Amino acid sequence: MAQETLKLVSPCIDHEGRLPRKYTRDGQGARKDISPPVEWYGVPEGTKSLALVVEDVDAPDPSGPIVPWTHWVVVNIPPSVKGFPEGFSGKEEELGGEYVGIKEGTNDFKVPGWRGPKPPSAGHHFRFKLYALDDLVHLGNKVNIYIYIHRPIHLLRSR
Repeated sequence: MAQETLKLVSPCIDHEGRLPRKYTRDGQGARKDISPPVEWYGVPEGTKSLALVVEDVDAPDPSGPIVPWTHWVVVNIPPSVKGFPEGFSGKEEELGGEYVGIKEGTNDFKVPGWRGPKPPSAGHHFRFKLYALDDLVHLGNKVNIYIYIHRPIHLLRSR
């Protein structure tokens, strides 16, 4: 039997669609800069944790070329968790339940958690990437995309 493919989706964003305004820093009042809902399926057997990274792949670097800009890093997601609701924050772990142990890393805005985009009028492309790992990420309070992607990890699958 063929193994199911790891799939990551957001019910509020069509493939190649626009990120709704409330998930950006251009939203209105309390309904702005909240993380979009995400769901995933097909987590491979043997997965010990998942990691989610969201990047703007069109972000210009004032001192150089276009480089990815990290908006969200979430690690140590239990494989039993099937997604995050709109407005997810790592503070949910304080409530217990399925979110215990999840850690939001520092994004390129130098803050932990989701930080929505405020791109110029030209559109930007965002990459939502989910990693299935065979271990937890052991980085204490130093979780960020640069440390994470340069550490040896045991990647089972990514999408």
